[in-house]
Amino acid sequence: MGKFVYDGQVRVDFEDRLLAHLQATITTKLRRGEPFTFMWKDDASIGDGRTTVWVHPGCSLVYKYYGGRVPGLNRAWLEALMHTANSPSGLYVVPEPAQRSEEGRPVLETD
Repeated sequence: MGKFVYDGQVRVDFEDRLLAHLQATITTKLRRGEPFTFMWKDDASIGDGRTTVWVHPGCSLVYKYYGGRVPGLNRAWLEALMHTANSPSGLYVVPEPAQRSEEGRPVLETD
């Protein structure tokens, strides 16, 4: 379980694999100079609501991974996350789609 920290105040836990995909998506948007909102559903232990933050080049972001291995990235998931980040509602977590090979067959991960 990794941790996403926004401006030193907002802290949320995400699985390392999801966090790696979020980091790649957020980094791409910020490199392009495209600020956006990032929204997630809060855990039931803190009220079961949702949190939204404004992600921009001047904000402080920390990605803390607890696993020792770097997760592989699923191109289809990156595309799905980028699609949400480019929408008016901003970035939000979507389920990981099956990764496909160049020939369109499902790719089996050995992680």
